Amino acid sequence: MAEEADKNNILDIEKSGNWMFVPYVFSADSTGFAGGVAGIATGVLQPQTTLVASLFYGAEQDIITNGVPDTSNFSGGMISYTDIKVPYTNRLYLSLFGMMAHYPQDILYIDGSNDSDQDDGLVTAGDSDYFTLSLKYVLPIGEGAYNPDGIYKLKDGFAMGREDYGNGVPFETGRTSLSLIWFSQYQTIENWKESEPWSFAKEMPEWNDSGFRFALEHDNTDFDLNPSRGYNFKIQYSTDGGSGDNLQEWDNIEFRYSYYVDLENLSFTKQDVLAMSFWTAYSPSWDTNNELMPGIDLNRPPLWEGPRLGGYNRMRGYDLNRFSGKAAIYGTAEYRAMLKWNPFNKSTLLGQWMPAKVDWLQVVGFVEAGRVDDEYSFDLLTDMKYDVGMSLRAMIAELPMRFDVAYGEEGATMWVMYRQPFDF
Repeated sequence: MAEEADKNNILDIEKSGNWMFVPYVFSADSTGFAGGVAGIATGVLQPQTTLVASLFYGAEQDIITNGVPDTSNFSGGMISYTDIKVPYTNRLYLSLFGMMAHYPQDILYIDGSNDSDQDDGLVTAGDSDYFTLSLKYVLPIGEGAYNPDGIYKLKDGFAMGREDYGNGVPFETGRTSLSLIWFSQYQTIENWKESEPWSFAKEMPEWNDSGFRFALEHDNTDFDLNPSRGYNFKIQYSTDGGSGDNLQEWDNIEFRYSYYVDLENLSFTKQDVLAMSFWTAYSPSWDTNNELMPGIDLNRPPLWEGPRLGGYNRMRGYDLNRFSGKAAIYGTAEYRAMLKWNPFNKSTLLGQWMPAKVDWLQVVGFVEAGRVDDEYSFDLLTDMKYDVGMSLRAMIAELPMRFDVAYGEEGATMWVMYRQPFDF
């Protein structure tokens, strides 16, 4: 009987797959003032899929490349198409992500240690192209036995009939999946002359890596896109064998656990949630006693992989990939308040002019703490970095979008991103 009741919660109406287009603007040190347009569609070809595509372009900037004045623009595009069910299977899903971008003033923190200085980063124009292709298998246990697609009845951005879900017994309830992910990144370094520590870039004008990830993920919440109760966790191992044009071999182990508490609503809110997350990572291959070349430790992950902090998901008050080390630890807490007020509701004049359906608005306050180190020890709990921030989020075309502003000891940063930060 319980299984029959659970099956009744599965979405029984095909999504249309219509595109919603959302314009946006932002400004960052690495990009300058920039803008773009994102297209979002759910249920494309299959009801459980989500397709996001974006093109972006920035204002012209004056830069210095190897001592020569120059100009450059931020430009690029991205595409994400997730949860495509493989034909003739019931619980095997394919997802792809690709992003190609040119940054006029990208900041690379080769030395991203906890005591490093923000001014020590290498400022360089360069291309940054990143691609992933993943194959996910949803195990036939818990919810995965009868709802491997993870589709629910939605009304105004809420999953209906899910009041009794979340906080169940691990693997007996919730959805559990195993994933195999191929990844590849191509990074060019155009400016190497300004500082002696970066002279290696003359011999290494690009930093390439590719490899595989193996992941176990378990979601035991009431709604994976915007949980109000329950927990989820992920264990992942990444490895690059150093083949082809890749710089060198490396590997990394990481673990994330998130927990959500449904709080009593305020007079002006319709959902209040305390969301907490813990993440840690360790790179067994990273040899802190030997160097591949001056400034690059032997078998260390690239700056955008491995134990690292800073950016749009972890330590949002700091530059992207600001800190990196052999080991890292991170914790955060968010108070997510969903407002009763929604000026973009389709029943309002403003909502009728919106290019996409906006189901709700969410105001979020958050705090974060984290640290990297050369060893995995209790020293990770000392001399930690901190930041605080505010965020405005919205459910647009059945996908959470967010604008985060965070402040740390090195200044303030702003991020525009899709999905909640604990999803990554």
